[in-house]
Amino acid sequence: MNFDLHTSKTAPEGSRFVLESAEKKNGFVPNLLAVLAESPAALQAYSNLTGALQHNTDFSAAEQQTVFLAISAEAGCEYCVAAHSTKASNGLLTNQQLQSLRDGTPLEDEKLEVLRHFALSVVRARGNVDDATLNDFLNAGYSRRQILDVIAAVTLKTLSNYVNHIADTPVDETFQPQAWQSSASA
Repeated sequence: MNFDLHTSKTAPEGSRFVLESAEKKNGFVPNLLAVLAESPAALQAYSNLTGALQHNTDFSAAEQQTVFLAISAEAGCEYCVAAHSTKASNGLLTNQQLQSLRDGTPLEDEKLEVLRHFALSVVRARGNVDDATLNDFLNAGYSRRQILDVIAAVTLKTLSNYVNHIADTPVDETFQPQAWQSSASA
C-alpha cells in the first residue's frame, strides 16, 4: 500500500516536531518516520520508545543492535535490517556478527548469542518464554530489568516492522549499502 513520505511541512501538526528533530539529528528524515508521521500517535510512540531504549537501558549499543537486528531479521523487515545494519556496521558489531544476525545464525560471542536467542524466544513464543531460556539469560549476566528491556525492544520492532511491511517503506539511500532481502521474499 502506498503511504505518503511526509516532511515537516506536509505532516499532520502533531508529527512535525518529531520530523524536524530527526532531520536535525540525522541530516534527513528516515523514510520510516516519514511514513509514521501520518499518525502522530504512532510516530510519537515510536519516538518515545526509541528514546527510552537508547537512554534508559543497561544494554550497550552493540547489545541493542543485536536485539534489533535479530528481531527485524526474524520478522523479515528489509527496511529495519538495512537501517540497523548501517548503525551496527559503524564499529558496534564485527562484520561476522553482523552477517550472522542478518542470516539468523548463532553468534560466536557467547553472551551476545544468549541475548539473540532470548530476543528470538520472546518473539517466537509471544512472551511465553520457558524457564530454561530465562535462566540461561540471567546466568549469562543479564538482569530482570533487561528481560523487560528486551520486551520493550520487541514492542518497538513490532511497530516498525509491521508498518514497514504494510507501507512497503522504501529503504533510504543512506541505508542502501546495507540493503538486505528476507529469505521469505527471495
